[in-house]
Amino acid sequence: MRPVLPIRAALLAACVAVLWTMTAAAQPDEAIARFVGSYSGTAEIVNADGSKTPRDLSVRIETTRRGFSVKWSTVTYREDGDISEKNYDISFTPSDRDGVYAAAMKKNVFGHEVQLDPMKGEPYVWARITGDTLTVYSLFVDHDGGYELQQFDRTLAEGGLQLDFKRISDGMQKRTTSAFLQREE
Repeated sequence: MRPVLPIRAALLAACVAVLWTMTAAAQPDEAIARFVGSYSGTAEIVNADGSKTPRDLSVRIETTRRGFSVKWSTVTYREDGDISEKNYDISFTPSDRDGVYAAAMKKNVFGHEVQLDPMKGEPYVWARITGDTLTVYSLFVDHDGGYELQQFDRTLAEGGLQLDFKRISDGMQKRTTSAFLQREE
């Protein structure tokens, strides 16, 4: 008859190791934890022709089980009185590169979250954290093979985030804005 105690000790050690790994994975990445919160503000989008369009902006940054999510909303007020609201919600998971995160925007046949395919007209999205700035990039490849790159820099500032946005299409800057987003309580 084999001793039962060493087997139980081995099982207990394995369970502790699994729980420790799960707890460590559930802890927010220290780099992203500083950005977690809800922020809002207003901005004027400067278009390539110099015209300006007012917008209300909000962003919510949260930790998730496997990384973090960035949810943002824009409300655009047009000169003709039209109001347009757009909402975005993208989850990010750590990549093999320190401070670089892959977007997890759809599920594959195995239920794993994966990147979208820019060759199918879908945006390729990723994020990085450098210092006090969380940057989200979105790359689009159009039907003619041209590109559009959107860059959202969200930099920690006293009381909130400094947002700097630019949209570049085939090497030409098409739209920019800079705004302070107040941290909400």
